[in-house]
Amino acid sequence: MIKAEEFVEAARNLGFSWYAGVPCSFLTPFINYVINNTQLTYISSANEGDAVATAAGAVIAGEKAVVMMQNSGLGNAVNPLTSLTHVFRIPLLLICTLRGDRQLQDQPQHQLMGQITDKFLETMTIPWEYFPTAAAEIAPVLQRATTYMKQERRPYALIMRKGTVAPHALTRAAIPNRNPETSSNTNLPQNFFTANKQQRVSRNQAIQRILQHIDPENTVIIATTGYTGRELFASGNQPNHLYMVGSMGCASSLGLGLSLARPDLKVVVIDGDGAALIRMGNFATIGTYGGSNFIHILLDNEVHDSTGAQATVSAGISFAKIAQACGYGITIAGDDLSLLELLFTTDNPNKPKFAHLKIRPGTIDNLPRPNIAPEAVLQRLMTHIGCSASH
Repeated sequence: MIKAEEFVEAARNLGFSWYAGVPCSFLTPFINYVINNTQLTYISSANEGDAVATAAGAVIAGEKAVVMMQNSGLGNAVNPLTSLTHVFRIPLLLICTLRGDRQLQDQPQHQLMGQITDKFLETMTIPWEYFPTAAAEIAPVLQRATTYMKQERRPYALIMRKGTVAPHALTRAAIPNRNPETSSNTNLPQNFFTANKQQRVSRNQAIQRILQHIDPENTVIIATTGYTGRELFASGNQPNHLYMVGSMGCASSLGLGLSLARPDLKVVVIDGDGAALIRMGNFATIGTYGGSNFIHILLDNEVHDSTGAQATVSAGISFAKIAQACGYGITIAGDDLSLLELLFTTDNPNKPKFAHLKIRPGTIDNLPRPNIAPEAVLQRLMTHIGCSASH
């Protein structure tokens, strides 16, 4: 058994100061130590996939990050681990507990995952070893992990067994205290809403208007997967763009991590209704942790456009009210491009901003796909914001 500080401080000496995750009882001492230490950052994510994406955003910003989860939640993280961190080559240190360990009697819901956790990681081509159980093992384990992460720029996993870390009491508030009274919901007048959906603006018109409001030198634009990323690419492939080619729903969590680690940058996430619905829990995480440099724009055409325009359930959903309830500072809804002017010109100190813009389905003619590899897009972005892709 080791003390939490023995591992965390050894990791911090190697640059790891950023943590995101979802708790497990095996991880409690570890999480408590990180929360107690004001020199470390801990983000309590809504699910394990969001934790992976948020930590990945911090890595893009130049941090070294650790993601903590129970192995039962590893399934929630498969999508970003296979189509975000693998494809874009983003190194993360994963700490995954082993509930359902063959050596223990555990609850029935953990038995199958306990038997396949190692195989699960191997199937995703993530190398792993057991979390150190003695102080003398910590440095060699971290050396192997960091060597692999630096060479391959991909995640490395440590599987933690029960009783590995000694108890550590929580002495500090786990969640930031945000004042809900500082949030505001700005609903545009009814004449901004068009009865005929086909008269709504196009995605391309919205993207062009967004681009008019940003300074490429100090703003990063992250576009969700599907037609949104492709249309942003078609608008003029720029170094401050990131096109999410997979990991549906993770654009906002990736943007959150980047915005927190780089408060000097503005981070604009262009989301979609289908993507927002699939990981709506991240609205609460953004509202809790996000700052005023985070701008979240949801383009809602009420369909999964790139897969055949199958309807989503967004027609009756007020995303702006959800964002307001989750703690965003400014929330706006409508289907007129004027709301983007309002979004970019209205400030709310220390809180993120959100706009729900209804658009019509469809895309531009001859829509291209990015002709630059995801890894190259990321390296270009990191260079643009002054970060090394080899850290």
